[in-house]
Amino acid sequence: MKVAVLVKQIPDPSGAGRLDGSHRLVREGVEVVLDPGDAYGVEAALRVAEASSGEVVAISMGPERALEAIRKALSMGAGSGLLVTDPRLLGSDALATARVLARAVERSGAELLIGCTESTDGYTGTVPAAIAELLGWPALTFAKQLEVEGGRVRIQRQTASGHDLVEAEAPAVVTVTGGINEPRYPTLKGIMAARSKPVEQLGLDDLGIDPASVGEAGAGQLVSSVEPVPERSSGELIEADGAAARRLADYLAELKLV
Repeated sequence: MKVAVLVKQIPDPSGAGRLDGSHRLVREGVEVVLDPGDAYGVEAALRVAEASSGEVVAISMGPERALEAIRKALSMGAGSGLLVTDPRLLGSDALATARVLARAVERSGAELLIGCTESTDGYTGTVPAAIAELLGWPALTFAKQLEVEGGRVRIQRQTASGHDLVEAEAPAVVTVTGGINEPRYPTLKGIMAARSKPVEQLGLDDLGIDPASVGEAGAGQLVSSVEPVPERSSGELIEADGAAARRLADYLAELKLV
């Protein structure tokens, strides 16, 4: 089975992120890394491919520098990469991103697409599901366990009361949570081999995508302003003076919790 996995290069989340004048995250001149959540997706894709004698293609959208994220996936064991890079993509919203990545997945010929539940820099959590809708594939989300056998995809999704068992026929889109596996570390041999693995770079014209449907021109969302999160108040201190129990009960009643 050919498995595609979504990877994304983001500013190092351990640092302090900055926004530019257009309220976009500054990505130039800062330390960038493979999104930590994507490592779980890469590991999941590798395990599925290894179990089926298949292959993994790492897919990303971004500037040419995003090749570093693909190379990280290749050093972990992915066989090839596909980067969609085009200056006209700047300012794309989640839906436009999904449009581009869906075309890239079609181009790859993959039968299964794996991604993390949401990116660490954007946090929309909507791109994989939008890709599934655009491809007409079922979406199996928030997987903490993944199995693929006989062309059938099965996941376990953690819930408050246990777990859901979700199944679908491939092709399908799967999103994984951080608890699904322990990502492998790239070996020196893997790092060296990644340099010679094929990576295809495509633009909008190569994918037959109308530039008016992506970037700022096609964005249906616009960030008009950004404000700091309000500081949390110190709360109310209830003294243990004999009336504390009644005051606490009244407080809970005010919050309609009792």
